[in-house]
Amino acid sequence: MSILFAAGHDENNAFRNHLDRKIAEFGDFKYAYMILNKKNPLETLITSNYPSQWIDIYKERNYQHIDPVVHCALQRVSPFPWDESTSLKSRLKPSEIFSQAKSYNITHGYTFVLHDHDHNLAMLSLMTNDNKSIDIENQIHHSKAHLQMLLANIHQEITTRHQETARNRFDNPNAAKDPLSARENEVLYWASMGKTYPEIAIILGVKMRTVKFHIGNIVKKMGVTNAKHAIRLGAEWQLVKPVAR
Repeated sequence: MSILFAAGHDENNAFRNHLDRKIAEFGDFKYAYMILNKKNPLETLITSNYPSQWIDIYKERNYQHIDPVVHCALQRVSPFPWDESTSLKSRLKPSEIFSQAKSYNITHGYTFVLHDHDHNLAMLSLMTNDNKSIDIENQIHHSKAHLQMLLANIHQEITTRHQETARNRFDNPNAAKDPLSARENEVLYWASMGKTYPEIAIILGVKMRTVKFHIGNIVKKMGVTNAKHAIRLGAEWQLVKPVAR
């Protein structure tokens, strides 16, 4: 699992407190901040002041797979309002989510969307604490640009923080995770030089599945989502060492 989605309990609590303060600057709202790996939707991170019981249910049942709000966000780059009719606007059948969420006074809201370069979807959903106040869009009309920027800033903060955590693991010789092995460095080096997997296999005298195996280990160790990201961070962190031939 990517380090981005494996934050500790204390770290998540600190981030939620930070987000609580930021959201409070715009009014009295319930909110949910979610990051979802678009290549593997099982990898999600949720920070929210929604009722904790509902968040537990959502995570346990992996509702991100069938959540109409998530499906709508995946197809958009602009913010949008949602309510029980959102599921009827999509190709999905009416979702059981809204009927269950109603028990927790989650019936309507407004969601801001961000797609990042690492294939993640970030969402910031707002709801009024006064469930009778349906027109949330009216309440945040003058703050939309600021809220969209808030989403961009908090997403940058959390991704940067987790990248630094990953880098520290490599810099710390006593870290729980070992740095790259000699073979992994060779694979990452040749990948950073633009070589394809078959070319790397020929250079190293191994099978292509062995190259893919090492790439998979590199991605896991670096806490990233794909080989391209590993190559970029490997160069940035000066992990890629020239290979003597």
